[in-house]
Amino acid sequence: MQLGFFTMPIHPVGKDWRQCLREDQDAFLLADELGFAEGYAGEHVTDLAENITSCVVFLASLAGRVKNMRLGTGTVNLPNSHPAHVAGQIAMLDHLLDGKFNFGISPGGLLSDAEIFGNLDNDRNTMFLEGIDMVLALWTQDAPYNLKGKYWNISTERTLMESIGQGIVSKPLQRPHPPIVVTAVAPFSKGVTAAAARGWDPISANFLMPKWVATHRKSYEEGCIQGGRPVDLSNWRVAKSIFVADDMETARAYARGPGSPYVFYYNSLVTKLKKNGRANLFKDDPDMPDEAVTLDYVLDRLVIWGTPDKVADEVLAFREEVGPFGSLVYAGHDWTDVALARRSKILMAEQVLPRVNAAIGTAKAAE
Repeated sequence: MQLGFFTMPIHPVGKDWRQCLREDQDAFLLADELGFAEGYAGEHVTDLAENITSCVVFLASLAGRVKNMRLGTGTVNLPNSHPAHVAGQIAMLDHLLDGKFNFGISPGGLLSDAEIFGNLDNDRNTMFLEGIDMVLALWTQDAPYNLKGKYWNISTERTLMESIGQGIVSKPLQRPHPPIVVTAVAPFSKGVTAAAARGWDPISANFLMPKWVATHRKSYEEGCIQGGRPVDLSNWRVAKSIFVADDMETARAYARGPGSPYVFYYNSLVTKLKKNGRANLFKDDPDMPDEAVTLDYVLDRLVIWGTPDKVADEVLAFREEVGPFGSLVYAGHDWTDVALARRSKILMAEQVLPRVNAAIGTAKAAE
């Protein structure tokens, strides 16, 4: 198992935006120093708490600073941008990052973003598929293009001057395109199956109950078979909210006590998703009434916290429940206490991961 990092992020409303961005950058730099394999940043335009408004701009700010790990958009919400804009921006970012880039995409889940971009009442899944197909076409076809869809038409037929490069969309460094990753938030996700069939790989969300995360394995396997590709679960990434401390008292207080960034994070998510009719993501039983989905109920099931030994044991139990996956994606939370937040990530990389991999190796040897 390797480690990845994913931040949406969610910060307290009113916290100095400059401080939020610096801490988010520092979180990626620390992950890189600690040997994390990948780091993903989300984007939302109309949310003062989830305040990275462009994951492309944010990741570009890390170019030349992150030395080893791959960076990924988490995600570009395709219905909210013109495909030609996305194609050009992502191609440039792939070059800025010297090809160490994963292209994370989705239809977008924040309804206020959908409203402000004018697609709240549209079929955003259809927009998503049309958008990514056009982006890929722009990277593989020659100008002047002739792309016609329900939502966008793309051509440079009237203005093409090939001899000087005008009217041609730049291509990414990685050919034919960077690895494509999709976020998976629904139980029994058909999107995971469709994505895997196209050669893409999933990240299962950290705010989905473990029993529903487990359903993504079958969805991924089915998609790989449909697409005629090997079923390789090392390409399945699973996100998790984790806090590690040197002692149990500190871990309990920071993960569950007053002022906890983990409590703040899930309070925000539960409030949004309940309001948007997505409380099912937090239910072990689909027949549970929404009012039974309390914050404590969610925190008990979705946050792993404790000393390195306890966290390693719970990560292994989680893996046993959902099935083997290749990357444990450490979810980013606000750095309410910078020292504790940094220490947690250090302990995760230097003490928890070796314990987990040693146990997995022992189990495989026994088999």
